[in-house]
Amino acid sequence: MDDFHILAFETSSTLCGVALLSRTGGRTRLRTAMHEGRAAHAERILPMAQDLLAQAGLGRGELTAVAFGQGPGGFTGLRVACGVAQGLAVALDIPVLPVDSLCAVACQGAGEDPTGVHVVLQDARMNEVYAAVYRAAGADWTTLQAPALLARADVAAWAGRESAGWGMQAGGGWTAHGDALAAFPGLDGELEALGGRIAAAAPQSAHAQAGTIARLAQRAWSAGRAVDAAQASPAYVRDKVAYTTVERAGGLGGNPQVDAAALTLHDMMPADVDEVAAIESRVQSFPWTRKNFADGLAAGYRGWVVRRMGAMLGFALVMDAPDIVHLLVIGVRPDAQRQGVGAHLLRRCIDHCRQTGLTALTLEVRPSNGQAIAFYRQHGFVQVGLRRGYYPALQGREDAWIMTLTLAADAA
Repeated sequence: MDDFHILAFETSSTLCGVALLSRTGGRTRLRTAMHEGRAAHAERILPMAQDLLAQAGLGRGELTAVAFGQGPGGFTGLRVACGVAQGLAVALDIPVLPVDSLCAVACQGAGEDPTGVHVVLQDARMNEVYAAVYRAAGADWTTLQAPALLARADVAAWAGRESAGWGMQAGGGWTAHGDALAAFPGLDGELEALGGRIAAAAPQSAHAQAGTIARLAQRAWSAGRAVDAAQASPAYVRDKVAYTTVERAGGLGGNPQVDAAALTLHDMMPADVDEVAAIESRVQSFPWTRKNFADGLAAGYRGWVVRRMGAMLGFALVMDAPDIVHLLVIGVRPDAQRQGVGAHLLRRCIDHCRQTGLTALTLEVRPSNGQAIAFYRQHGFVQVGLRRGYYPALQGREDAWIMTLTLAADAA
């Protein structure tokens, strides 16, 4: 591997951390600095970074990339880490490596040689919990459940039902981590009753640390998942940060746009194919078959499914081409349409496009499908071509519009 110097910031909790991960001459060294206290993040973060660079004898211009823990977490803290990372990246003309802060917590709790499924539950305040699920196989981590927001009262029901989507029997074969286990008395017992294991208490690993962010960033760098500074953003999860007393008394809380306690996103697994094919058969006149989906996953295509408390609502499957990502098929169960499921899936496809460093997302759509065309146009797609006689139809063949979303236009 080539030499590199990655500077990483993590401020999603009360910990303000900076790490410098360097590889020179075949040796890798990690330097870290940390301050406890949310109010001082903005004042402490750059001086700590400068101290680490000085210790390493490096100037800012020698940095290869800058990384940051993108959350979820405290709103102000996330903006500090993201803003500093973007500012340095723009000034130095280097890329940014956003890192999932909850994945860092899972890595810290799992130890040196992790395996299995790891559930991270972080205290989100207001009697709510940030939840995410990851599968570990040594150094490789796969996101099974992207970070979402749950009401504290819904955590056990969510774990009991959603664990079926983690490729196991419901409620078994997973380990729980995170500060919510200590913040909410009784939560650990509820999870153990479902068959989950509770990670050994380790206060120092209950929050993401900059050193872990740096190591995950190194893997992202090696995989070519760096992004331009303009594309980096925090993962707030909770769209509305504060509710008035009247709103709270009226029962408002959590994410006001998407009820994350009910709507969750997972990687598509072979165990999902039967449900995926069932939805496809309900929404398409000429549907993909179960074998089409199974063969696609076996060939390395990436897919995602959206569930509500265990029940599948929709799916998407993409194929990476040399210069674009091709959205092969997307479908939403008829009774779940117009509820944000399709938009949730499309955003995940766009995020995948950015993470792979490809420049556009493209798809085919029937010209007769006005609802789908309006949906894609709403999300920035434009027609760029036409495929004659592409689709089977009840009478003969139907053309296909080629529609494309360029990431530059999407970012703007």
